[in-house]
Amino acid sequence: MATRKKKSKSRIKALRYVRKQLNPLKIASPNGELVLALKTRLGRLYRGDCEDFFKTVPSDSVDMVFADPPFNLDKKYPSKMNDNIREEDYLVWQRSWLLESARVLKPGGSLFLWNLPRWNIHAAAALYGALTFRHWIAVDVKFSLPISGRLYPSHYSLLYFCKGPKPKTFHPDRLPMPVCPKCFSDLRDYGGYKDRMNPKGVNLPDVWTDIPPVRHAKYKRRTGANELSLKLLDRVIEMSTDPGDLVLDPFGGAGTTYIASELKGRHWMGVEVGPSEDIVSRFERIGEEREFLEKIRGGCNHLFLPKVANERNKRGLWTTQSIQDSKTSSKQAELSFGDRERELAPESEYRTAGKKSN
Repeated sequence: MATRKKKSKSRIKALRYVRKQLNPLKIASPNGELVLALKTRLGRLYRGDCEDFFKTVPSDSVDMVFADPPFNLDKKYPSKMNDNIREEDYLVWQRSWLLESARVLKPGGSLFLWNLPRWNIHAAAALYGALTFRHWIAVDVKFSLPISGRLYPSHYSLLYFCKGPKPKTFHPDRLPMPVCPKCFSDLRDYGGYKDRMNPKGVNLPDVWTDIPPVRHAKYKRRTGANELSLKLLDRVIEMSTDPGDLVLDPFGGAGTTYIASELKGRHWMGVEVGPSEDIVSRFERIGEEREFLEKIRGGCNHLFLPKVANERNKRGLWTTQSIQDSKTSSKQAELSFGDRERELAPESEYRTAGKKSN
């Protein structure tokens, strides 16, 4: 009961804080006006069009841009926007805001673009010459229905570009080594390389199979549209920014980018053309998001998670600790063997060895 009261008071306090930030502030832009929808300790969200918003952002001022635009699939969005325009018009619009994203990035800044492969092919071409290609990341998300006459679509494309020859910040998380969920044995034979495995985990690949779609009502924050996983935004922000950096997202959506940035100590700015109530509501419950993020971070940068390491120990399977213990035992055995040889060798041999070394 005491815990519930404490959570209730915490939520009311957060609600009051957010509501205090909602005094409308209008920014003049060449084609209209942007209205401040939310202000927090680290960021600001505006209501308006992304192209108008970009015209207010100085060049070379942003450390990272993350964009999840509409896919032009004739979906019904809360903003009532037209999501079924001609392909030519969509590509012209896409190129326009992509080049604006490149303009506002600092040298060494990073751009991540989440979209369908069919659109990201054109996006990569549009960015050619403006930014440097880093990776085409395939994110495995299986929730589409099969399409007759085509392969089953099971991944989204996440383009990764940087401004200049290389990113100024690049420290990707390491992931746990895959093991069998039942017997906890290796799914891949590492042979004689076990002792060279990084105790923080394996390298992050460019195919991500561990990003879940947000389906469960417990985690879904947006009404009437899809949203991205907090795990996805945590990963790209961790990879490409440092605390205190500035993150920009021109398509607010469910506000996942803004929540992740706030929790990770990054400044942020963004715009949403539709209603922003869902984003504001999310910040009112940011404590819940913090708990979820802590669970996500707990699964990173360990070769074996504690539970897995414990189960492997029970079964006599190798772990980072067992490899380290084996190395220590081998060194001790070598030292002991050397000491024993010196004890058994005649004194004359030591004298001869000493003369040779001199």
